[in-house]
Amino acid sequence: MKNFFEKSTNLILKKFISFNEILKQNLQKHYWIIKPLRNSHPGHVVLCILLGIVVGLITIFLHSVLMWIHQKAFNLEMDVHLSSATTINHYRLIAVPIIGGLVLGIYMLLTKRWKDREIVDPIEANAIYGGKMSMIDNLRLLLSTLVSNASGASIGMEAAYTQMGSGFFSSIGQRLHLRRQDLRIFVAAGAAAAIAAAFNAPLAGAFYGFELVLGVYNIAAISQVAAGALAGALTLRIFVSDNTIFSTLLGSMIIPDWDYPLFMLLGIGSALIGILTMKSVVKCEHLTKKLPIASWAHPILGGVLIALLALYSPQVLGAGQGAIDSHLHEKLGILTLCLLLLFKISASAISIGTGFRGGLFSSSLFIGCLFGQIVGTIASHYYPQSDFQYTNFMLVGMASVAASVIGAPITMIMLLLETTDNFAVATGVLAGVLVSSAITRYYFGYSFSTWRFHLRGLNILGAHDVGWIKEIPVQKIMSNVPLVVNSEISLAEFRKLVPLGSHKKVFVVDRNNNYQGIIDVVQAYSHKLDKSLQTKVKKLAKGKDKYLLPHQDIKFALTCFKDFEMEELPVLERLGNNAKIIGYLTESYVLRRYSQELELQNAEKYDAASPLVT
Repeated sequence: MKNFFEKSTNLILKKFISFNEILKQNLQKHYWIIKPLRNSHPGHVVLCILLGIVVGLITIFLHSVLMWIHQKAFNLEMDVHLSSATTINHYRLIAVPIIGGLVLGIYMLLTKRWKDREIVDPIEANAIYGGKMSMIDNLRLLLSTLVSNASGASIGMEAAYTQMGSGFFSSIGQRLHLRRQDLRIFVAAGAAAAIAAAFNAPLAGAFYGFELVLGVYNIAAISQVAAGALAGALTLRIFVSDNTIFSTLLGSMIIPDWDYPLFMLLGIGSALIGILTMKSVVKCEHLTKKLPIASWAHPILGGVLIALLALYSPQVLGAGQGAIDSHLHEKLGILTLCLLLLFKISASAISIGTGFRGGLFSSSLFIGCLFGQIVGTIASHYYPQSDFQYTNFMLVGMASVAASVIGAPITMIMLLLETTDNFAVATGVLAGVLVSSAITRYYFGYSFSTWRFHLRGLNILGAHDVGWIKEIPVQKIMSNVPLVVNSEISLAEFRKLVPLGSHKKVFVVDRNNNYQGIIDVVQAYSHKLDKSLQTKVKKLAKGKDKYLLPHQDIKFALTCFKDFEMEELPVLERLGNNAKIIGYLTESYVLRRYSQELELQNAEKYDAASPLVT
């Protein structure tokens, strides 16, 4: 069995690599045709439309494959979502998640042997790597996400959709040799096309690209990102259906003014639920790693736990879109809702914490729907006049919890607006979402994606382009080694070697050239030291533990100058003992280079936004 999976995986990857190489060769061969696209804004828009159609077809295909697997694995009726099924054989509820966990574990074991590295997602790619993504890594994530979702894990396919969409756009953009800023826009457009096709919501898709993947609302990017999102959504409507993902049937409902304070209170609770969900994932992952079992066996354990939760209600399985549609048309008891909310949060945390791959986009929507139902039930008990607003509480809860977890408030507002086609409901959603987002950002500081980066040691709060800073390490801008003196010479000898006014700072080393500190020349000529001319200079040297390393970037160097309260720092060859000086940096020079690079980045953005550029 292991050899079979290994051979199959290698065969798929070889075929994909071969296809990628053929595409690369063809693009290089006909580069004279596509070269004008590099600097053509209209050409970028047209290309985003064409690529958006392809991403829409990929998303439709993946969704259809997953639905077919669910129908066969769980014996579902045609077009029935897993989370909305009410009669699933208990043996299948137990067996499918466990078998899926086993398959995923074997796949993880094989891919770890073949290529053991973190997969760069669209946000990280835009923040650090200038929009560059690997299609091989995208395929790895797609396969693991598809296996995870096919197993019934309590997560969604959105991560795979956006990964493939952004990766496909990035791959084409790299072949066209697009500028860094344009490539980052392409990555955002790919994610927008995927989300728009997945939810039949072009506005939500476009804002998803702006808020999460690009990090800013850039005027220069509107046409490309919007074109990709619109192409993805229209592809879904042409080939599948133009129906929204949820059938709310609200009509032209008007929300009373006294409901808005309740929606804001719901937003507060949604923020707490969102933070609880994110922390539960991390806690579960931490506890799983402590267990005395191999990492590849973690998904098997996750499958067992998910199966046990599914015995209470199959609605904990899958992303939850089908369950949301069911809940929008029925009322349940508050105890049932509370238990289902607890189990859904637990199932989502267990799924990701034990190694299943996927996103929390749809899962957070279902969690918010349940929480909104609970609040709506309580509100209707104390305020009977709010009973007819029951559905609105669910919609506000959906958007508010999802905004807290995903970190894209405008995206969620647009998603609910496109789902309900009701502007009044959208304003109610706005009240809850803004409160939820503000509380999450203030008290937690992260969305689920950026929180995961933080745990990996990456200081990324969003998709803002910080990668260019990493491309200017200390080693590239340091000056040659300055005047260096031996630590054993006396102050009198020092004054002979270094006349006053010849240097500001002098570095001190021992007989083995190991760094010992820095001496301020002016202080070395202080009248207070005239009676201590035989004192060895090593006693005057300061800052032995204050230095820079070659790989550190200029932003970190500026922080060191500020924290150390020094204007000049040596650059040591490495960390630890016997580290020699290979250069030095001054704060004034680093500030000047940083400002120059910042102006260059802003100039590129201005040029990209200018209507004169074609």
